Amino acid sequence: MTRLRYAVVIPAIAGTLLAGFTPAFAGQEVAAGKLPLNSTNIPPQYANQKLDWHKCAVPAELPTAPPAGAEDMECATYKTPRNWYQANAQIDLTIAVSRLKATKDATASVVTNPGGPGAPGRNFPARLRNQPKLREHQEIVGFDPRGTGKSTNITCGGAIGTGSDLDPRDRSKQNLNLILQATKYAALSCQQKSGELGPLINTDQTVKDIDLLRVLLGRDKINWVGYSAGTWMGAHYAQAYPARTGRFVLDSATEFTTTWQKSFDWQPLGFERRWRQDFLPWMAKYDNLYHFGTSGEAARQTYEQVRYALTQGAVTLPDGSTVSANGLDSFIASSIYSKRAFPSLADYLVSVRTLTQGTASAQAKTSAAQKVKAADKSTETSGAQPLMVPTDGDAYDASFWTIPCNEGPWTGSTASAIKQSQKLIDQQLPLLGAGWFIQPCLFWKKPPSPLPVLDGKGVPPVLIVESEHDPATPIEGARRAHKAFAGSRMLTITGEGDHGIYAGGNAGVDKVVEAYLVDGVVPNDQSLPGMPLPVPAGA
Repeated sequence: MTRLRYAVVIPAIAGTLLAGFTPAFAGQEVAAGKLPLNSTNIPPQYANQKLDWHKCAVPAELPTAPPAGAEDMECATYKTPRNWYQANAQIDLTIAVSRLKATKDATASVVTNPGGPGAPGRNFPARLRNQPKLREHQEIVGFDPRGTGKSTNITCGGAIGTGSDLDPRDRSKQNLNLILQATKYAALSCQQKSGELGPLINTDQTVKDIDLLRVLLGRDKINWVGYSAGTWMGAHYAQAYPARTGRFVLDSATEFTTTWQKSFDWQPLGFERRWRQDFLPWMAKYDNLYHFGTSGEAARQTYEQVRYALTQGAVTLPDGSTVSANGLDSFIASSIYSKRAFPSLADYLVSVRTLTQGTASAQAKTSAAQKVKAADKSTETSGAQPLMVPTDGDAYDASFWTIPCNEGPWTGSTASAIKQSQKLIDQQLPLLGAGWFIQPCLFWKKPPSPLPVLDGKGVPPVLIVESEHDPATPIEGARRAHKAFAGSRMLTITGEGDHGIYAGGNAGVDKVVEAYLVDGVVPNDQSLPGMPLPVPAGA
């Protein structure tokens, strides 16, 4: 889950039930005995569809070619009601799905989700391509949620990003008002441009799309591997359909037992901690290579000098694009999801510093500009989720804010949001905190749908996996969700700050997760060691 990339400056249903359709909520399913496959009376025009699996076409169906080990990924689509509370209205959406077939006979399906909220995930099964134990008897299924990817899209009309070069650390009334105006413009544009579909892009409707997918897969239960905001979606499915819940892995968990607003509010702490306690000391350790400072604090002061220089005038690259102070912060935040990106982030900071130095030679600046531009292009694939490359215009951006704004309370005012962001600055959490007043949901005109109570009662044990210094879904929120969600188990990964742990190279974690996911061994709460930080080339 990330708020920063898709916010305006720092990237972030009522209906009439018709006869013959009863939506499934927690407590409505029969607890004893085997349920019929379609236990919630999904209308037959949907429940009787056949998934036409075929090898995925690139770029028509997948944004990029699958990596080695996932070359034979298959694609299909199915129809779902636009509004599940008017399921016989014959107004449909298209949902795009994919799968990696099991290497032997498939006896189960594990559905995956990369998070967001609203991130397209049709190509995401490739993340699990090198998990032989998991793949032996489970097909790995991905999907683009309603609103994004190759599913039916929504849009904000390109409004998100308006004012993105305005610096939220400039606390002048005029600057803050400009940023708020840009935020309001984007929020209103999202609602207008997404039309009647916009209010139906929410977790409740998507959870029902997933249960229809379960029926089309022919599974009494599904397993789940959800990362980041995919933990929110997985937990909501499990609460709504406990009898259909198999083994659910919630990796890098949001505080899914509360509101989006309260869950997001952990992020300024998480990103600042990752930045100051993990990245900057790591960069200082290799000062002979980067010359940015011999301690974490010294490196941070160098960053502050570079950032200040950018506030005096954005750096213009040869192609006309610019690097602004706010853009620098966004790049930093997007790069600290994964330790793999530490060397490229350090190189980026060194290059931006060169571009702000009046004493640097023309040749040095040309080289630095080329490196900055190359890094900008690779940002999407440098983080924790390198297989998620949206190619759906602004549909993901639109879904990212539409989902939180559509569901559950979002409290406060522009005045209280500005006060909150100033408090975060005063608490030495400026990386995200300075822009924390950028909250499009404050301008949402349509009242949100209430969120169900998520307490885990009646739900089979779910497994939460969380690193100690996760920036985007900080461990404080994950611990609160674990405590509030009955029967859940939690693996705490110590000495680790990556966002997205399972299938990321930690064999110890994978062993425990797959004992649960494949063999059904529910672990006790425990801690496992993380992986070491990288050694940069030339160190």
